[in-house]
Amino acid sequence: MRTLITGITGFAGAWLARHLVEDLRQTAVHGLVRWSSDRQPLAGLESALNLIEADLTDGASLVRAVQSIRPELVFHLAASSTVASSWSTPAELMEVNVVGQVRLFEALRTVDLAPVVVVAGSGEIYGRPDGEGPVKESAPLKPVSPYGVSKAAQDLLAYQYHAAYGLPVIRLRLFNHTGPGRPDRFVASSFARQLAEIEAGLRPPFLQVGNLKVVRDFTDVRDVARAYWLAAQRGRPGAVYNVCSGRPVAIEELLNRLLVLSGLSVDVQMDPGRLRQAEVPVLYGDPGRFQAATGWQAEIPLEVTLRDLLEDWRQRVARERVR
Repeated sequence: MRTLITGITGFAGAWLARHLVEDLRQTAVHGLVRWSSDRQPLAGLESALNLIEADLTDGASLVRAVQSIRPELVFHLAASSTVASSWSTPAELMEVNVVGQVRLFEALRTVDLAPVVVVAGSGEIYGRPDGEGPVKESAPLKPVSPYGVSKAAQDLLAYQYHAAYGLPVIRLRLFNHTGPGRPDRFVASSFARQLAEIEAGLRPPFLQVGNLKVVRDFTDVRDVARAYWLAAQRGRPGAVYNVCSGRPVAIEELLNRLLVLSGLSVDVQMDPGRLRQAEVPVLYGDPGRFQAATGWQAEIPLEVTLRDLLEDWRQRVARERVR
């Protein structure tokens, strides 16, 4: 099956590519990359992939790419993915996430293709949920950040293209996911990097944090990679699914677990620059619909995810020291 991954050099995109090539033995995996993309996340995989330069801000490049590949399955993961930075660059964010998705869909229509398209949405579109407990797909969309708004627009656009043009789109609302390779602009990875640098003597034993009382739903990225594939194989076109563990975890618990894994004693300091505007205090999801449709479960324990994340940062810090 000719498969196309947009955002293949990103965190989740690289893990999805690895799952397709190494675990599922797929032999026709294609990826869109920008000329400036760091391809290090695909180390060891590039010979098994067909990488084509294209950009969501350049519609012509997308037409050329899909015309060349003629994909039967598309995983649309490319996006500006950081909630925090979305406040400072909202226009650029909308250009990539919203207009970029329109350009991709229009490229498929231009070439007269209608592959299954799995769109990577976000649980951030729910904003502050009404009531307590896990959020279901039927909850109203009330995003409170520019990033959340952009992902809500992607979700609605995906449904519109399905309803209007018959494009077999499957919408996923992914909650927080982490694991080895996660950039340090995300909370668990920020903690892990700081701890690895403290261990290596590269910074004093002070760890900077934001709001530790926030509660989120964390899944291992390797479980998420499986979820993407199962969504494509067993999901219903036009449908929407939460992809999450269903377990609420306070950021403070993440930090405490990483501290135990590191064995360090550090001074935890609040950094006002890490606090978010319009913070959502508690957000975790109900994965029941997706589990019923696909049989997927979040299998990797959080302890394993954090252990592997910390070890990954230890290795990255060690490599940096050698350079």
